[in-house]
Amino acid sequence: MRRLSFAFLLLSVLVAPGVASAGAQAEEQISASVRAGLSLAVSDQAAPDGSFLSVAAKEAWLAAQLPRLVDWVPNPGEREKLLLAVHYEAIRAGLDPEMVLGLLYVESRFRKYAVSSAGARGYMQVMPFWLNVVDRPTDNLFHLRTNLRYGCAILRHYLDTEGGDLFLALGRYNGSRGQREYPDLVLKAWKQYQLPARSEPATQYASAK
Repeated sequence: MRRLSFAFLLLSVLVAPGVASAGAQAEEQISASVRAGLSLAVSDQAAPDGSFLSVAAKEAWLAAQLPRLVDWVPNPGEREKLLLAVHYEAIRAGLDPEMVLGLLYVESRFRKYAVSSAGARGYMQVMPFWLNVVDRPTDNLFHLRTNLRYGCAILRHYLDTEGGDLFLALGRYNGSRGQREYPDLVLKAWKQYQLPARSEPATQYASAK
């Protein structure tokens, strides 16, 4: 009985109530060209630097976001490291970093080692089958930047598939395409991390319809 209680407690910690999981992502047949593109998208391991147009823009963004994550990532160093990696990987994939923060909040509450009942892993709840899709079976989905890179590349792929429609792309990410619940959760969370006004004209971000 004690072992069962401990197992249930562990499961409840890993899959927290209210956390929507991307574990329902569908493993679809994709073309060789798309597979190659995804493999390339996750293979570049350049240092997460240069995604801000200026030092001032970087400092302003961090000053706004660091307090917003304090309840979820108490360690200041880890919090800044996560934010810088999110910004870099989001910009690299042509996504709004603040939207990606909203998705992380919904998916894992910023928990690095979150695991869903379906086996989705890490901050962005990436399903392990993607490792085979891009032919990189040894990648560690609990590694900070690896997880963010996969998640952002997958969402970018879904956005391209859906012609830039963020609502449908988010549905695909969650395995609930066409249903409102998951996209609405992410869009609501997105608002928590949006700055009052952008300090840089950055990449053209995908927007919800």
